[in-house]
Amino acid sequence: MRLWKRATGVLKDRYRILVARLAPHGPCRNPDLETVIIKATSHDDQCMDYKNVQRVFRWLRTSPLYFKPILYNLSMRMEKTNSWVVALKGLMLIHGVFCFDLPAVQKMGRLPFDLSRFSDGHMSHEKGSGFNAFVRAYFAYLDHKSMFVFSKAKKSSKNGKGEETEEILMEELQNLEKLQGLIDMLLQIKPWHHHMKVVLILEAMDCIMDEVFELYDTFCAEIERVLLKIYDMGGKVEAGIGLSIVQKAEFQGDKLSLYFDFCRDIGVLNALECPKILRIPEKDIHELRRIINEKKTLEGTNNGVVANEDKIVSKNMESEKGLRTVISHQWEVFDDIIIDVKENAIATTNPFQEPYNLVPCIVLPDLISL
Repeated sequence: MRLWKRATGVLKDRYRILVARLAPHGPCRNPDLETVIIKATSHDDQCMDYKNVQRVFRWLRTSPLYFKPILYNLSMRMEKTNSWVVALKGLMLIHGVFCFDLPAVQKMGRLPFDLSRFSDGHMSHEKGSGFNAFVRAYFAYLDHKSMFVFSKAKKSSKNGKGEETEEILMEELQNLEKLQGLIDMLLQIKPWHHHMKVVLILEAMDCIMDEVFELYDTFCAEIERVLLKIYDMGGKVEAGIGLSIVQKAEFQGDKLSLYFDFCRDIGVLNALECPKILRIPEKDIHELRRIINEKKTLEGTNNGVVANEDKIVSKNMESEKGLRTVISHQWEVFDDIIIDVKENAIATTNPFQEPYNLVPCIVLPDLISL
């Protein structure tokens, strides 16, 4: 059965090469280039055809104008295939294209083909589920990485037009979160079943390990620089985001250690020399928490001062209202104040008369009637 599948794959590749050579030239059609791409992504599940892969890269080094035909022919092959071998080789090929520092590669955006729902048509569901998951996870990472590279290139092009060249602190924190997300996606790319330990899968894992090393080194360098900026000029919001990134970095470091151990166990060559896992010093974590708590304390103090000032202002307004003079054109009638000497109690509500000037009012008898 295995020999029959291999023979069928060889026949399919030869047929596609024959069709490519007979096809007319066009803006995106180059028979020689298409032939090389078919050979680089053949149905042979033994190993990757690195000789033809290098030929594809040689076309790209010759002129960036070949990037569009390479992308077109590779996309056509990926969309038509239902073989996990061809799909995986195509992903490894486009992964290598990312290594070229070309504006066309950086501005590609989303991948021109979709393997998010890929399913092998030559294997049973139980046996092919692991290979399908591997291809889907690999595609998802490359698709997100392409968008990440595109967004970075877009910002760089804007900065080249005279706009602000230095990224603000919040944008740098967002980039760190995106890098952590890409690392999480890389950790999902692994052979889940024991029967997947074949040569082609191990070669793909070598590419994945190289990507993990590069991406993690970039993250470690960026986070050290961003943390220094937070200590220097960051606020409570930036310190809070930085603290969440640091806490996730600690958890992610443990996952990376387990991932490296797994790769060494299955025989991935690049996993023999693993990078040093980043460990954030405890003093840096305390510094972030101090900034957060300090900002909270200052905000609480400011709110208290404002509240007290409001109370003082309201009291002054009340006092001013109490001293306000009201002028009226109508006469007001006030009751006379009668003080009884016998009771020896002074009760007055007249604010214009001092207490010591009050003279007791004595009622005299009528002498005339006498």
